[in-house]
Amino acid sequence: MADITHDVIVVGAGIMGSATAWELTRRGRTVLLLEQFDFLHRRGSSHGESRIIRRTYPQDYYTKMMELSYNLWEEAQQEAGVRVYTQTGGLDFGRRNNAEVQGLIRSCEVHKVEHEVLTAAAAMDRFPQLRLPDDHVAIYSPAAGVLNATKAVAMFQRLATARGATLRDRIKIEHIGTKRLVDGSTGVEVLANDGRTVFAGKKCVIAAGAWSKSLFKKIAGVEVPVEPLHTTVAYWRTIGTDGFSAAKGFPVFINYEQPALIYGMPCLEFPGLLKAAFHLGPLCDPDARAPEPLLADVHKYVVPFLREKFGSAVRTDAPALAEGCMYSMTPDEDFILDFLPLPDQPKQKGPILVAAGFSGHGFKFGPLIGKIMADLATTGKCPEVPLHRFALGRFESKPSVELPRGEEVEELLARRARL
Repeated sequence: MADITHDVIVVGAGIMGSATAWELTRRGRTVLLLEQFDFLHRRGSSHGESRIIRRTYPQDYYTKMMELSYNLWEEAQQEAGVRVYTQTGGLDFGRRNNAEVQGLIRSCEVHKVEHEVLTAAAAMDRFPQLRLPDDHVAIYSPAAGVLNATKAVAMFQRLATARGATLRDRIKIEHIGTKRLVDGSTGVEVLANDGRTVFAGKKCVIAAGAWSKSLFKKIAGVEVPVEPLHTTVAYWRTIGTDGFSAAKGFPVFINYEQPALIYGMPCLEFPGLLKAAFHLGPLCDPDARAPEPLLADVHKYVVPFLREKFGSAVRTDAPALAEGCMYSMTPDEDFILDFLPLPDQPKQKGPILVAAGFSGHGFKFGPLIGKIMADLATTGKCPEVPLHRFALGRFESKPSVELPRGEEVEELLARRARL
């Protein structure tokens, strides 16, 4: 039996778990951060050179939350003495009557996000590499940019370690259960899959990414509606111009039109290579997933977009670089930030918390998710955030959706269009 040596055990050392460890240590809590693979591995969702950061969202609550997240990113960078955020500006575009585009503009206005609404002609005048139809508008936001993903995760791990956190990698979890503590409260006991190593603490935050669904089913018999998807990130060679470079002012961009939401980033981490990918992929098993990129869907969705929007300025016969990654999708693409119910007391808040289902757009919220989970673990509440939107119980009244294997991407696209 393990002694109680940690206030909080955090399972999963991706961006969410690492930021949670940092936030807890900032509050003087003793923290153990566990990772099933090597630290900074490339098998999950937190690796790589770039993620978009932006305040522009069609959803009001995400726009407001990103103001908090930007502030926390700055605090972390100041404390670490490194920069993981490169400001490039951002461009969101789609048809004028697109509901998400309209919602994005409205949300920017309500929350006073600095932005410009550009006609198609004005957008192409500013960014002559871009081609937009006359019925499109573009929203330019100067605060958007790129986060270096792996460097950001390493930053939070280093900050947590400097404040006293204990980090252990290559610890695969077999079970997480509750136990009665000396003071009469309910704590946690975490068993590694070697059958011998036991960790104990007062609380446990599980930030297991694509492994959330199987882990929660195993440890608590709880069905968490998180579907792991295999996604493909691709880089494309630009031709005859450096106009796509971040240094020359080319922004990150998001296209809100069907059939697939396409996003991209300027030439930054790889000179002469524009990053462009689409926001989905087929269902996968995270333990059996081959890390190789899946290029069929890239050619089906991304290539037509590049040819239409950038013409001959981008080489589209094949990506210059491509790699696999993963999403952890919820049915509504909102996060899950909540307590797991106790098996014998389903209405009570147990000592195990879940941070999951970041649906391909969560990385930019990393330090804010860390704050939310630290708040929940220490006080049980976080009044700055509308937690009801991220409650596990929101799925109880909705039927479980089992997507058919085979045409998963088309089914996911159809579901997204109905949101």
